[in-house]
Amino acid sequence: MRFYKYTIAIILFSLLNSQDLTWNQEIVTFESANPFSFEEIITNLDNEPIQQVSGILTLPEDFNPSIKYPLIIGVAGSLNWGPHHLKYLKMFQEMGFATFQLQSFDSRDVDSTVGSQVEVTTAMVILDSYRALETLSSHPNINTDRAGITGWSLGGAVSLYAAWLPLINAINDGEFMFAAHLPVYPGCMAYPYPSKNMKFSIAPVHILIGDLDDWVPAAACTELIDKVHASGLPHNIDITIYENAHHSFDRVSEVTVNKEGYTLGDCRFPMNEEGTLWLSEYWNIPINTPLRQKIALLTCAGRGPSMGGNNEAREKSFKFSAEFFIKHLKN
Repeated sequence: MRFYKYTIAIILFSLLNSQDLTWNQEIVTFESANPFSFEEIITNLDNEPIQQVSGILTLPEDFNPSIKYPLIIGVAGSLNWGPHHLKYLKMFQEMGFATFQLQSFDSRDVDSTVGSQVEVTTAMVILDSYRALETLSSHPNINTDRAGITGWSLGGAVSLYAAWLPLINAINDGEFMFAAHLPVYPGCMAYPYPSKNMKFSIAPVHILIGDLDDWVPAAACTELIDKVHASGLPHNIDITIYENAHHSFDRVSEVTVNKEGYTLGDCRFPMNEEGTLWLSEYWNIPINTPLRQKIALLTCAGRGPSMGGNNEAREKSFKFSAEFFIKHLKN
């Protein structure tokens, strides 16, 4: 009876929604919020106004109603969803995964955050991801104990910091967690400080990034991993750096310059146990408002990053992504 009630509700919602769906897709809505920063999640989440968010759940094409499928939640970058993102999701579906295309941007009537990064923040989308995971835990055909998360650029940062335990504990006290995290060219500029705050999930986290990325530099990610290693705390974080690859190396496009985007090569911000970013370890000036974030970026960021495809890196990324989720969600 629970299955039929759930199905009828989804069908009714889908009929009211203008988006075309295939037979194996459902639009799922849930309640989230709009915390600007990690600090607002950890210290003030109960007071955040409710934000309705939706996403597209796609079940495998060989769907069997008696099976509970492993799940991969996908998170777009600052330019919202692109064809290369959807190609990953299609691949996962063909491999027997259910996928959830999180619509954090459309749910907030935002097209892009390039050049500002304040309309839809990493904190908002991390919260969306966990609220989606909790909602999908009641779906009769989803196994949220075998759920992974992947994302690109901004979505990559979401996939990475969704493994930081202070955020998980603040959101759901560890009741719902991802079993695997695959951040693709994430921004790694925030690092827990001091080292006792390097508290990450022991679920596997693997970063894929290009060595020529000047939007979100690979060096920030290797430095973060070095700091996690040095902390001595348990973790399962690793990285693959692709040679001659720029930001968005998995696109099918030439390398171009985005004049509005930030180059974040010199930006590194310590983060305390409450999720507050500081300007530096020596200047404990909090970066916890849109204005302060803009001022902080003036101290370290430039404009005009490059982005575009690299055939070899793209092929390796798709192959690695498939093998990573099979290993950690199916075996």
